[in-house]
Amino acid sequence: MPKDERDSGALEAEVVDEDDGEGLEAVERDGDDDIARVVEAEVVPAEDDSDDSADSIGEPVFEDEDDARTSVVSYDPLQRYMVEARRYPLLTREEEKELAVRYLETEDLDAAYRLVTSNLRLVVMVAREYAKASRNLLDLVQEGNIGLMEAVKRFDPYRGVRFPSYAVWWVRAYIIRYLINNWRMVKVGTTQAQRKLFFNLQKEKEKLEAQGIFPEPRLIAKRLDVKEREVVEMDQRLSSRDLSVDAPTHDDDGGSLLDILPNRAADTEGEVADAEFQSRISEVIHQFGDTLEGKEARIFEARLVASEPLTLQEIGEEYQISRERVRQIEARIKKKLKAYMLEHLEDIEDAV
Repeated sequence: MPKDERDSGALEAEVVDEDDGEGLEAVERDGDDDIARVVEAEVVPAEDDSDDSADSIGEPVFEDEDDARTSVVSYDPLQRYMVEARRYPLLTREEEKELAVRYLETEDLDAAYRLVTSNLRLVVMVAREYAKASRNLLDLVQEGNIGLMEAVKRFDPYRGVRFPSYAVWWVRAYIIRYLINNWRMVKVGTTQAQRKLFFNLQKEKEKLEAQGIFPEPRLIAKRLDVKEREVVEMDQRLSSRDLSVDAPTHDDDGGSLLDILPNRAADTEGEVADAEFQSRISEVIHQFGDTLEGKEARIFEARLVASEPLTLQEIGEEYQISRERVRQIEARIKKKLKAYMLEHLEDIEDAV
């Protein structure tokens, strides 16, 4: 998998952060030509040398005659896209490496263009795996093409791996991320565990039920190596639908859900009181700082009230003392600060 970005995909439908991953090591080097052969076998149909083949380019494909009579589209967009994609020949291993090296060393855009266009059929092959999860296959193809371009930018031709074997990870990652982000209006998978559950929860349920085992969350969590709480949360998310807060409550008064949702924000008086209390705390803390001298004052300013605190090591080097000694002084300052605030703030007991 790619190794440079942080927010790519795995073959088991699990999205990995784009800067994380060890994908290249996961590719079996003895089978680098497999993906290229699969692309040619599964995606590229045999060419028709008959005279009618040229006339059939762009013609729509209908499952039955009724579709042909009622269709208002002159051709199938996906078929037309495939016709255009097949105009670009597949590359040999040597050609891939030559183009990849040229792009890596000189940033030759023509080389990058050839690497992308020669692998457009690979994107379609991967996108078809997720066709049931999207209404428009071309949307998945478009996202996969973005992943393909990202793969070109990050491909290292000196690693001994064919480009399609590397690019398939990025293509799959972008398609999976698109599906997760657009599955619902509210995202259902924002963490690694949630993404794993998004694609595998239902599969694990079906496997357990086929074995005659009740799919309880504890068992699923163990099989997928996630927390039981995350299994319960994802199950609730997937089993429920998005609901607008403006949806009517079906009452006679014509209200909406927004009218009955509790307001967790503090009232105006409470906000004013909190602001005054925070201001008073800040004032007392600065007053306490004025009572300190020497190392204590420096550590207080550099460690406890600074927006970017220094490390124990940095302060220790400044005063030629150990980090442990700095930590002890800091702990002593905190005890003094607590006592000072208890003395000068009447309501601080509730906040400490």
